[in-house]
Parts: sequence; structure tokens; C-alpha cells
Amino acid sequence: MIEFQAVTKRFDDGTTAVDNLDMVVEAGTITVFVGPSGCGKTTSLRMVNRMIEPTSGTVLVDGEDIRKSNPALLRRRIGYVIQQAGLFPHRTVLDNVATVPLLSGWTRRKARARAAELLEIVGLDAAMGKRYPAQLSGGQQQRVGVARALAADPPVLLMDEPFSAVDPVVREGLQDELLRLQADLDKTIVFVTHDIDEAVRIGEKVAVFRKGGVLAQYAAPAELLSNPADDFVSSFVGKDRGYRGLSFLGADGIQLGGVSTVGLHDSRPSTVGGPDWTLVLDDDRRPRGWLPPGVVVEGEPAEEDLRPGGSLYTEGTALRGALDAALSSPSGLGVVVDGDGCYTGVVTAQQVIDLIEERRKDAA
Repeated sequence: MIEFQAVTKRFDDGTTAVDNLDMVVEAGTITVFVGPSGCGKTTSLRMVNRMIEPTSGTVLVDGEDIRKSNPALLRRRIGYVIQQAGLFPHRTVLDNVATVPLLSGWTRRKARARAAELLEIVGLDAAMGKRYPAQLSGGQQQRVGVARALAADPPVLLMDEPFSAVDPVVREGLQDELLRLQADLDKTIVFVTHDIDEAVRIGEKVAVFRKGGVLAQYAAPAELLSNPADDFVSSFVGKDRGYRGLSFLGADGIQLGGVSTVGLHDSRPSTVGGPDWTLVLDDDRRPRGWLPPGVVVEGEPAEEDLRPGGSLYTEGTALRGALDAALSSPSGLGVVVDGDGCYTGVVTAQQVIDLIEERRKDAA
């Protein structure tokens, strides 16, 4: 657990970066600090490992005042991940990950064995250990950065905008990887971002900071979106917060429909799309795209005959995914798949809206 008690940080030029911060980060949770540039979120994070010293107030980690700890020893017990990973360019990936265990007195053999184990945990092939950072993609470097922060098995992990320098697709994959790791490792994680979508996606609690280092609201993502504390929070989380709020509603109760399907490798004199859209599936019944109404394809449907199918909705996940699948589909039919990615049915935007209205009435 991390506790901020009336913590203030005022720099020599008179700037107040953090103003009287009182909050508790519960053990074993992901807490996200979010807010505009210059709001004190990174300063608050760095006060936890004494990279920045508070002007006044107290920071406790597991009930212990961090001022009683040697800063260097404290940092070895707290993992730290930054933007661009911050890897040592002249060391191999394996030696980068082994750095903290070696500093903590581990033997080289034990530290490198732990490093190899962690590369696998964060989803990197063991062969990556022999490479140097410059030989890795941005996403791979960030995974190495996470592995290095976990190397000494710290109870606390600080992450300062770790995924902001990679493209959106890689970023989503890294977010998924973090959530998977947390489910297995149960760390106390403080994560800084300026992206509210990232905050509500990964955070169990979200702390919104305003300019001047003031904590504006500290709440679970669903509460933050449905009941912002004031106009600033309402503006920061966005006017589409109702849509984001669907991320916290299940799709139980939606009855899946059906649609005409054809196999990607079905061989016949001609494949006719008919008056309606036809969904094309591969040999494992995974969606590959749509044939528009009235299209006639000689023999097997080819990739150039297909319209991209939009996003897929995985059964059992949040309602937001079902609505997005329907809205992004060229047919207006959201394709639903099981956990293996195999087609199970379709859903319409109207069905999602009807379910939302039904739940609203039930809650009234």
C-alpha cells in the first residue's frame, strides 16, 4: 500500500507541482494518475521512490515512511518503468534485465536465469536475450523495460507514461500484457498517463489531477465516467464518456442473430452474395470479411472480393465492444466470436441500445 499524507511539492522558483495530496493506493491494484501536462502526476509518482523529495507531508510504503529508507536501497525495492524503456544501449537484453538483481547481490548466474525467465513472462522469445536494445522494436523495448523493473520481484511498480512512445496497435497490446501480468503477479502499480482512454482501460482506480497539482477526483473508472466530481473532470474525461462507460457493462441478455456465410475456400461455379451481405469464414470459421449484396464470385472468394469487416466482438466482454463491432461493420452487423475467434453470430447497434435502455429502466 502507498499512502500520501498532506504531500506538497514546491520547487525553488515558487511553482507548486503537488498541492496537499491525500490519497491511498491499495495494495495489489493498478492505480492510474491522469491529467493535463504540468498537473503534478509524474512528480507525485517520483516522490514514491525519492527521485523527488516532498517539500512537506509524508509518503508511506507498506506503512513505512520512505524518508527513513536509503534512496538507493529503496529504489531497488520499487520497480520503475519509463517512456522509451531507458535501456542500457551497450548491454544485451538479458544483461539489461539482470541489472537490478546483480546490484542486489545476486550471483551472475542466478540473475541471468531470472532475466531469461522474465523475458518469457513478458512475451519475448528467449533468443531476444542476446540482442541489443537498438535491434528491438519500440514495443519489444518496452517489454524489456517491464521485465527489468520486475527482475528483483518488487512489491511496488511505478510506470511513467511507459507506452506513450509506441503506435496505437502496439500500445493496446502492451496494455493487454500489463493486465495479464497483473492478474498473475498482483503488484501494487502506479501508472502515469495523459490518455484518459488508457486510464479507464487499465486502472482499477483513477486519480485525476488538475493544474497546480490538485487531486480533482479519485474513483473507480465506472464512477469517474458516470459521476464526474466537477466541470473540470467532466471536460477532461470527454463528452463521449457515456460511450466509454459501456466498457464497464456486460452484454448479457443480447440475443445473437445469424447471417449467410460462405467458406473462404468453398469451391463452386459461382458464389453469389444474394440480396444481403454474406460473411466469409476461413477453414476454422474465423471471419475474414464480407461479400456485398449481389456480388457474384467465380470459384473461391478471393481477398480482393472482400470488404473489411470492422472490429469483432468477443462473447462475454464489455458492451462497448458489441456496439463498436456493429458500428464499424460495413453491413451494420457486428460479428460476434468466441474466445478462439470463431464466428458465433451477429449483433446490431439497435440491440445494444435497446439493452442499455432496458437496464436504465431496471435501475430507475
